[in-house]
Amino acid sequence: MESLVELRDVRKYYSVERTFLGRPRRSVRAVDGVSLAIEPGETLGLVGETGSGKSTLGRLMVRLMEPSGGDVLFEGRSLLGLRARELRGVRRRMQIVFQDPYGSLDPHMRIGSIVAEGLAIHRIGSRSERRDRVLELLRLVGLPLDAAGRYPQELSGGGRQRASIARALAVAPRFLVADEPISALDVSIQAQIINLLQDLRERFGLTMMFIAHDLRVVEHLCDRVAIMYLGRIVERGTREQVFSNPHHPYTRALLAAVPVLDPRRRSTRPALRGEPLSPFAPPGCAFHPRCPHAEEICRRVTPELIAGRDGHAVACHVFPVEGATPP
Repeated sequence: MESLVELRDVRKYYSVERTFLGRPRRSVRAVDGVSLAIEPGETLGLVGETGSGKSTLGRLMVRLMEPSGGDVLFEGRSLLGLRARELRGVRRRMQIVFQDPYGSLDPHMRIGSIVAEGLAIHRIGSRSERRDRVLELLRLVGLPLDAAGRYPQELSGGGRQRASIARALAVAPRFLVADEPISALDVSIQAQIINLLQDLRERFGLTMMFIAHDLRVVEHLCDRVAIMYLGRIVERGTREQVFSNPHHPYTRALLAAVPVLDPRRRSTRPALRGEPLSPFAPPGCAFHPRCPHAEEICRRVTPELIAGRDGHAVACHVFPVEGATPP
């Protein structure tokens, strides 16, 4: 099966120091050589700490940012060579829901106009058909029909995020990036939004990238999981592989930090300690200053993400997956 979305060695660097002639002297590697594929109908969870590059990667996938290198493919076609008109047509099939629903909604526009904006841009339907489509979407995401006449600030946080989801679904996309869609919401509302996304995925056959730092939600919602640390994917596999048999020390530490109410099931794995490596550090495993298992090779050589026979992939010198062979 052909992947719906594919990243090939994608990089995003930000220059923070330049020479007198304007050439980059030092760069922060927000995304550093990520290759990833998402199959049609699949939900891939992208997990990592704040600052790991998750949101940057999500924006690169829908070309809201231009990569410093590599390629982004959608439906087998590179997005980087598309002209503005061609890209607009592709964007109808790929949408994003942002972390902060208040910041992503224009406070001067009514909810009905916000949801209908994509329909107008892509010239979908007549004015009356767009109005009917907006009401259908509001009903679908659990908002009252009179929300169409309200402004974003008149809705709760959960209501604003529902409106954001309705806006993303208005143009009937195939692929949806959900960039930490529940982290800015109250705990009581988070489960409602997760259940809504799950229902919409099943109803419309959506392919989804779900970005989060809450592993419990990822385990509930996602088919596969990718763990990101300082711009690189350090572990990737099915939900069962990552949660039942984690290999990378960073993945193990993240799982150890998940609260467990039953004291008989509490993890004995060590919690994550220490500070991340400087983004200007020399080559080597970026996790080695915080890793209790680090060896000399970890300080000198950056590990490659290598898959074993079952597809479970890990970037670690100390704990490779079974059947992994160096490239």
